Amino acid sequence: MTAKAERVRRIGWYAALVVASLVTVLGVSLLFAAIRNDSAIEAELGQATAQVESVAFDRTIINYATPDGIMHSPANGVLYPSGLAAGQLVNIEYDVGDPELARVAGRSAANTLLPLGSMIFFTWLIAGPLLWWIRRQRLAYRRSLAESSA
Repeated sequence: MTAKAERVRRIGWYAALVVASLVTVLGVSLLFAAIRNDSAIEAELGQATAQVESVAFDRTIINYATPDGIMHSPANGVLYPSGLAAGQLVNIEYDVGDPELARVAGRSAANTLLPLGSMIFFTWLIAGPLLWWIRRQRLAYRRSLAESSA
């Protein structure tokens, strides 16, 4: 092993640690954002029946009317849309103060726990052994240096 290989391992160790940490922070931040959205909806709760217009990977677009007769179609889609299909009628809950913030009725931030928890778990399932292996290689290199200088 060379000093260059040691440097590459050190950089790899920090890179793996930073990536895994960022994924963890991102997951926790998404959970807190979902909780914040739910709190905003529950503070001024409105209910309506919406029609699902389109379902795509990144958003599910709905149309619904508020009691004042205005039609709304949230640009970012509806929160917690799993299992919805285009053309379906669905009960929603929305923030009366901001009708662009809507979620499927009966769903909450708890619906994000499994996907976010799985993402964090599998990230560390990969990063943990990788960090351990790199650390082990670095320690073996240091041991060989100490033995050769003695």
